Amino acid sequence: MPGYAYIVAAALLWATLGPVARFLLQDGVSALEIGFWRATIAAVLFAVHAAVRRQSWVAPRDLPAIGGFALVGVSLFYVAFFRAVESGGAALAAILLYTAPVWVAIAARMLLGERITTRKAITIMVTLTGVALVAGGSADGLRSGAGARAPVGAEPLFWGLVAGLAYASYYVFGKRFFSRYEPARIFSIAMPVGALALLPMIEFTSKPAWAWALLVFIGAVPTYGACLLYAAGLARTEATRAATIATIEPMAAAVLAFLVWEETLRPVALAGAALILLGVVVTARARPTG
Repeated sequence: MPGYAYIVAAALLWATLGPVARFLLQDGVSALEIGFWRATIAAVLFAVHAAVRRQSWVAPRDLPAIGGFALVGVSLFYVAFFRAVESGGAALAAILLYTAPVWVAIAARMLLGERITTRKAITIMVTLTGVALVAGGSADGLRSGAGARAPVGAEPLFWGLVAGLAYASYYVFGKRFFSRYEPARIFSIAMPVGALALLPMIEFTSKPAWAWALLVFIGAVPTYGACLLYAAGLARTEATRAATIATIEPMAAAVLAFLVWEETLRPVALAGAALILLGVVVTARARPTG
């Protein structure tokens, strides 16, 4: 199976997160609780995977870094993404999530000493312009299945950008640790730590069987399964090409959100989304600089 096929499969699984989560959010399950169960269920699967494959444990000196990644890449990321879905819809959340490469470029300059070239600077400006258009184009609301427009203000924009910032930690952290340890071993530690950090803030609700089935799906398919598919694709595909191919996720999420929830955005917001994706593609294809 070609490497790009794994990447496409992973991106399509990730695209189901927002539309599926909206069913739970609509039933009164909070973003905090969805994030908790997503991390908890995935933690069990990653732990079993690492044990069956007899993957080596991590060095004690690396545990603090993995703990920090858990708080940002699991706790903050999961809650921010589901809050973005709750307040602005699945399509908008997925689009704003892909501002991550901008945050990566800034973080790499601050933490890794990587140079921001003219090309990177232009890319950052293009992406931020896209964010501004998405925000302005969504100002009069998101069309729901009932045909009415629910107001979309600063909240979804804030949570979407926070999700993108937290998601950027996967690139910065992964550059150092995913080549050193198997992803399943890293996530078998990060997932439970991230879940425990959320636990004190959650008010658990009584849920019907279908809601539990959706939570298991979220933890097993677009989290555990997508991660393994993406890792398999990276092993067979250049990282820049993999990052470019993965940009089909927000487009697939927007299609699913329209089919399931009839979410639509104004043309100016769609133009902004196109600029964000253009920024991602340019960033992914840029040659690394020291």
